Amino acid sequence: MKKILILNGPNLNLLGKREPEIYGHQTFEMYFEELKAAFSEAELHYFQSNSEGALIDKIHEIGFDFDGIVINAGAYTHTSVAIADALSAVTSPAIEVHISNIHAREKFRHHSYLTSRCRGMIAGLGLKGYELAVRSLLS
Repeated sequence: MKKILILNGPNLNLLGKREPEIYGHQTFEMYFEELKAAFSEAELHYFQSNSEGALIDKIHEIGFDFDGIVINAGAYTHTSVAIADALSAVTSPAIEVHISNIHAREKFRHHSYLTSRCRGMIAGLGLKGYELAVRSLLS
């Protein structure tokens, strides 16, 4: 059974409450239960932290044993060379996901330090992007 980690960064613990016009009304925990049901053939794990170091530690912890990482690093996408380096340091492939279309938002959100370290990037499709990322890692 393939093991995949979904890794969410800062402020994504507020999904369902935070800017619902951008991020929707569903909590990620509710959505994660739907993902687990949809992908019963896989072992899905979920970790969220507002701390850059905790995200890096989790990548190091699972990055040689899991079959893939779905990462939404939130604002760290645009600032963290350290998370990008952590993705490069491990063997698990990663797919970068953004709920909103980062290219239709503020200019500083147009650049990602992670994209070049990931197999692919999905942006602007809402929570559905996580499903597509998992599907890609399982194929």
